[in-house]
Amino acid sequence: MQSNSAIFLNSFFTIDHLQSFKTIFISLILEALPFILLGVLLSSLLQTFVPESTIRRFTPRNPVLGILFACLIGILFPMCECGMIPIVRRLILKGMPVYIAVVFIIAGPILNPIVFAATLMAFRNHPSIAYSRMGLAFIVVIIIGLILNRLVKRNPLRLGQNHESKAPQHDVHHLHDHHHHQHTDNSSKVMTFFVHSSSEFFEMGKFLVFGALLTALIQVFMQRESLLAIGQGPLSSHFFMMGLAYILSICSTSDAFVASSFQTSFTSGSLLTFLVFGPMLDFKSTLMLMSVFKIRFVLLLVLLISSTVLICSLLWEQII
Repeated sequence: MQSNSAIFLNSFFTIDHLQSFKTIFISLILEALPFILLGVLLSSLLQTFVPESTIRRFTPRNPVLGILFACLIGILFPMCECGMIPIVRRLILKGMPVYIAVVFIIAGPILNPIVFAATLMAFRNHPSIAYSRMGLAFIVVIIIGLILNRLVKRNPLRLGQNHESKAPQHDVHHLHDHHHHQHTDNSSKVMTFFVHSSSEFFEMGKFLVFGALLTALIQVFMQRESLLAIGQGPLSSHFFMMGLAYILSICSTSDAFVASSFQTSFTSGSLLTFLVFGPMLDFKSTLMLMSVFKIRFVLLLVLLISSTVLICSLLWEQII
């Protein structure tokens, strides 16, 4: 005779549930993998063969031009925040203004052609989401950049970071095991490229698997009525998607496929909140920011990103 717990499990994990879970999980992985691979390869090329001195040389001093320049870097050089944060630390030590560096960190993972193509593919039946994502992200980073330019006057790097050697070839760090070593020998650079690519692919891949797993569980086992109640709420939908984006910590080249699975349950505005907030701030990037910047500055950045994305998404939702 079956126990009550066994009966409950059998009623909860039905064949239909498991089949739906498998279908959603595998489809999310397969759709996102090509974009992750492309992003990783381009990121590794830039990390290995494009020195930060090239970017630093062209950095403008005018605040507005500086913010636009940081956005342009993101468009031309698609990289994940894991690779951006260590580079930005060195650029700040070399004299890059903090607001430009932060705009580079939060704009780069969204404002690039790979992310746009991935979003367009994920929302092929609703392409306005892809264009809205780019436009909303651009507005958010401009607002945050201008605010930081006014508020932050002191170097926000942690004390230990301020006393480092400023010679990049001696700057060996282990943030996220990205192996950002500077070699002069071409064969060493090629080896570094493959090491960086494999490391970043598996790093991003595990977050994709975790994100797809949690998304499939939510879609299959959470009652549709509950999802609709949250997803159609004017504020609850945005808060839910911000929290989900923060926890999942999915790479911006694949998060659109997760967001698209919520199209029938959540409003377009809340989906945009997920797509803009996640690449700018998640659990993984918060830990990396805290390892480089002072806690007070990280808290300021968290507050700015969260409030700006939420307010702009709510306003954008009224427009579209």
